[in-house]
Amino acid sequence: MDKEVIENHEIYLARKEVYRNFGYDIDAERAFIIKQAQPIYGRILEAGTGKGHFALALAKEGYIFTTFDISKEEQRFARLNLEYHGLQGKVSFCIENSENLSFKDKSFNTIFSVNTMHHLAKPYEVINELIRVLAIKGKIVLSDFNKEGLLIMDKIHASEGRKHEISEITLRDIKAYLTKQGFQIKQKSTQYQDVLIAQKGAVT
Repeated sequence: MDKEVIENHEIYLARKEVYRNFGYDIDAERAFIIKQAQPIYGRILEAGTGKGHFALALAKEGYIFTTFDISKEEQRFARLNLEYHGLQGKVSFCIENSENLSFKDKSFNTIFSVNTMHHLAKPYEVINELIRVLAIKGKIVLSDFNKEGLLIMDKIHASEGRKHEISEITLRDIKAYLTKQGFQIKQKSTQYQDVLIAQKGAVT
């Protein structure tokens, strides 16, 4: 196996350990999202690849999907990690600006965005784009840190000499916005994150 792939995976494992030491289990949190999102069907899109934690979880479950991010460097990390597990063939990687996606209207049946909303400067613009590319009877699954989760992220960033910047718009605000757009919403939570499953129409 390529040296770069192995080194990248070691960095990934070290990062997961940092989170675990602060009480946050990345694998368990991702598994919770996938469980709550069932059934996961049709064409699948992940908005915000990041370092690929959720992409890896989806691929391990056997799903074939498209994932996008605005950062080539972040997505490169994710690509290498999928390659380590031999799962890169399940994922189509794209570089996209989430405020202006290149995908056609109604392109995807299931859309995920995990721990991304709190980073966005214009979350409503992004949500509007996700709605645009969502199929008529599709669903959007949004997950983000709650107050306790954000406290952990603050501590992790502080331990590394950084500050965790977050949007003023919360997942609660996004929930209200989607409700006004006619979505039916279910909410599930763990100790550290909230998950919104927003859907229009009945699943056939």
